[in-house]
Amino acid sequence: MTDRTASTTRTTKETAITASLQIDGTGKTEISTGLPFFDHMLDQLGRHGGMDLQVAATGDLHVDAHHCVEDVGIVLGELLKQAMGDKVGISRYANRTVPLDEALVEVILDVSGRPFLDYDIHFAPDTPGLGNPPFDPQLTEEFFRAFVVAAGLTAHLTMRKGKNTHHIVEATFKAFARALRDALTVTGTLLPSTKGTL
Repeated sequence: MTDRTASTTRTTKETAITASLQIDGTGKTEISTGLPFFDHMLDQLGRHGGMDLQVAATGDLHVDAHHCVEDVGIVLGELLKQAMGDKVGISRYANRTVPLDEALVEVILDVSGRPFLDYDIHFAPDTPGLGNPPFDPQLTEEFFRAFVVAAGLTAHLTMRKGKNTHHIVEATFKAFARALRDALTVTGTLLPSTKGTL
């Protein structure tokens, strides 16, 4: 199996991001985005996904956290797409349902090459942000949309139960990470597609 790693630097007028990703890692992470709660969620993505993940991001947090969160999603999705390589032998499909106390979130993935996100996790517009500076829970959808589109994944994220905002968001990241880990596990020697491409 090839070394499934990738790294990049992306700079715009709104953000500057340096990141690296190793799919077959040990869950080691080094995360700094200026948003402590988002750092915590990316740590969950790496640890529960079994990926080594490094992210250093700066951006216009004085304006809003949106640019930073979305751009990190784009960068990590692009890195994952690059690191996956030809996808030969991967499981491709995965389904994980993860609880965190009263919250229960289901994530279904297809490493399809066709970007699609169905996101059925909703928060009231006036839901308080998490951490300081605050992470608006609505940005969870923006992160996963950016990630899925850039990586070429089909993903269905559904909240089955939940009341506590922190628990719901964290269960979402953990379920996504676990499903991604399962989907990218190499279990054979053939490309799992009748089309001959993913």
